[in-house]
Amino acid sequence: MGKSSEEIKNLEIRRMNREETEFAIEMAAAEGWNPGIHDGELFYETDPEGFFIAELGGKPAGCASAVAYDDEFGFLGLYAVKPEFRKKEIGMKLTEKCLEHLGDRNIGLDGVVENEKKYQKVMKFKSSYSNLRFEGRGGGKTSDGLVDISEIPFEKLLEYDRRMFPAPRQGFLKKWIKQPDSYAFAAQEDGDLKGYGVIRKCRQGYKIGPLFADEQCTAEKIFRALRASVPEETFYFDVPEPNKKAMEIAKKYHMNVMFRTIRMYSREEPVIELDKVYGVTSFELG
Repeated sequence: MGKSSEEIKNLEIRRMNREETEFAIEMAAAEGWNPGIHDGELFYETDPEGFFIAELGGKPAGCASAVAYDDEFGFLGLYAVKPEFRKKEIGMKLTEKCLEHLGDRNIGLDGVVENEKKYQKVMKFKSSYSNLRFEGRGGGKTSDGLVDISEIPFEKLLEYDRRMFPAPRQGFLKKWIKQPDSYAFAAQEDGDLKGYGVIRKCRQGYKIGPLFADEQCTAEKIFRALRASVPEETFYFDVPEPNKKAMEIAKKYHMNVMFRTIRMYSREEPVIELDKVYGVTSFELG
């Protein structure tokens, strides 16, 4: 029996506990994904059953998450294997465990470009569009006519969010908009919610996400408020490439593209109002 077979024999993949999510966040940081400083707790509580760790000989070797939002939709993320343990089938075993957890749900993921063909061939996922990560500098003036997100009734926010996200995410959203070291604003008109956005502190700088809005002018107003909340800080903005109006905002404020991901789904692309998604919530949970 070869060495690789022996190693796989010693491989264990099991669910993480809450404390072990810090391993996944450290792995994400090592990959250059720049996680939020509170992401471990917020991600884990969305679906505590959906976080997996691979151990080889009792030592952590890799991780992945498979968050089930409801009975219809789930999302894969935080997929990483330590460099010294790659090409040992660990990634495939983690993937199998994640897919087993999510069952027959439609599953989304944001894959790095170099893995797109593998996901298509091995996992039979279909590519939908690119998301671009932009980098910019905080500052500038805030906009009038916005309110702190705490002033919006949560049920109204949840109903609005569902138009731009493939599943209801009540537990996640309630904590996400109130996380420490973040700012969140909303736009209303005649009592109707017209948009909202969040910016959170990350290992490096801040990230906007989500930024949902009915109109480009509303999106830009919220964008400016978020940008002004972190003066002189580096911040990041993950934009769906099909939303040309979102791309225009990033370019108007002289933001530079850092990298792209490929949004993929195991089945059909969900019916959401993508033209109102100016900023993706996260590449890890969708």
